[in-house]
Amino acid sequence: MIGVAIVFIVLGILIKYGKMYFLVAGYNTMSKQEKEKYDIAGIANVFRNTLFGMALIIIIGNFAADFFNNPDIENIAFFGSLIIGLPYLLLKTNSGKYKSDKKVDR
Repeated sequence: MIGVAIVFIVLGILIKYGKMYFLVAGYNTMSKQEKEKYDIAGIANVFRNTLFGMALIIIIGNFAADFFNNPDIENIAFFGSLIIGLPYLLLKTNSGKYKSDKKVDR
């Protein structure tokens, strides 16, 4: 599970600091005019923070599972981070906060 946490951290870094916005679903298929309507830097911040938070929960779960000698804790932490993190990520980025009201000329 530590490997999954590392992947989440790397993805967060790549999206935010590497400006690999094509990793954000749907963004790379938008037209240039559509992309201008979104604050991609703000969305990248949300992705980074959420992925780092999910990784932290997984890492804490891993150490707690080792400390208490109970592997179920690791699974609970992993699935808990997914159940909390993914809906948060979807709701936060699609809330309209990161979309401007600019009109798109076609």
